[in-house]
Amino acid sequence: MDGGFVRRVSPLFTGLLTSPRTRDARRWLAERRRRLRSEPHRVHYFHQVDDPYGALAAQVLPRLVERYEIELVPHLVNPPSDAAAPERTRLEAFSRRDAADVAPAYGLAFPAGASAPDPALVARAAALLASAIAANAFTSAAARASSALWSGDGLSLAALEREVGSADAAEVRARSADGDALRDRLGHYLGAMFHYGGEWYWGVDRLWHLERRLQSLGALRASASAEPILRRPAPQGRASGSARRTFAFEFYPSLRSPYTAIAIERALDLARRYAVELVLRPVLPMVMRGLPVPRAKQLYIALDTKREAEDAGVPFGRICDPVGRPVERAFSLYPWARERGRAAELLASFASAAFAEGIDTGSDTGLRRVVERAGLPWAQAIEHLDREGWRDELEANRLALFELGLWGVPSFCLRAATGEALYSTWGQDRLFRVEQEIAARLAP
Repeated sequence: MDGGFVRRVSPLFTGLLTSPRTRDARRWLAERRRRLRSEPHRVHYFHQVDDPYGALAAQVLPRLVERYEIELVPHLVNPPSDAAAPERTRLEAFSRRDAADVAPAYGLAFPAGASAPDPALVARAAALLASAIAANAFTSAAARASSALWSGDGLSLAALEREVGSADAAEVRARSADGDALRDRLGHYLGAMFHYGGEWYWGVDRLWHLERRLQSLGALRASASAEPILRRPAPQGRASGSARRTFAFEFYPSLRSPYTAIAIERALDLARRYAVELVLRPVLPMVMRGLPVPRAKQLYIALDTKREAEDAGVPFGRICDPVGRPVERAFSLYPWARERGRAAELLASFASAAFAEGIDTGSDTGLRRVVERAGLPWAQAIEHLDREGWRDELEANRLALFELGLWGVPSFCLRAATGEALYSTWGQDRLFRVEQEIAARLAP
């Protein structure tokens, strides 16, 4: 099929897929189906025993069932496939680091510097949680099991085993296989996931989206507070103009990342508000680096990004996929745009065109709009278009990202003048942590 035709049709499809009207219609149908079947508000929770994000999610389960009139159905699941987690070693290491980093902001706990848990303890935790599911005691046992697992506390696991029992290996395998099958059928691939009425919610970071939906359906208990159990801290404001800036703010974007598209203007705004030096370090999209992105992952990311974009007040949804030549042509202009002091504007203009406006950035007409909107002259841009020489820089950025223990985008790093990485993290939903770290370092 003609690529130009696909790019022209794609914004119409993705705009419909991510539109609030479509989402509201899906939710209406799910609620109508629930009422016709006289079913409770049934929330499925998929728990991977050795997932740090599951350790965080487990801590909020009791509050979730206390606050809302829901039936929480827990499932054990195995780790994601290699296709869904192509950088598994880095993912596991970063997950431990990230869980410890973000937990205090949510009033939760995860041990700093934790290493991978002992496989024998993982097996014991899985066995007791399988038994807890059978005994309808998962909600009260999950956080205790996770705490014991991640602290290497075999005695606490033994005490919990005496309370809830311990399933045999065959039952654990069967429950995990059933959980995997249901998760796959419903369209996901990770642990620490909540599923309700056709939508997915990732752990504590997306719990507010789930709470808001439950409240809209009247599922909040009469005696419960309407305040969310957890909510991501809002931007703090503006830094003092007298503070001394001794570090740079590195931003690792790509041009085919929905999450980057809704983060780029906020990252630029963050640098402006705190008057810190912004260093752009773009990388090639994962799929153009040979890393697979399964269809279920693409769909979830698109829908999740839309929710996050709405909360951030950022346009998103009419997508004209720029993978391949459109990305390469834009990056061929990047060195020239940087020389003219408009590199950030070029990337932001491209991201908006591709992920919010449905502009075909692969066409000369579309790219010209991107360029001119970034404050650059198209007549001069043509002279630099399709030049090589930019790939080495992007590869160097990718290697620098790997040195930080990261691989995905958008990623962020606060780097001292000495070259030391003071703080680094990954994800548009971690911009609040970047801001907290910047503010702390600039405090008088």
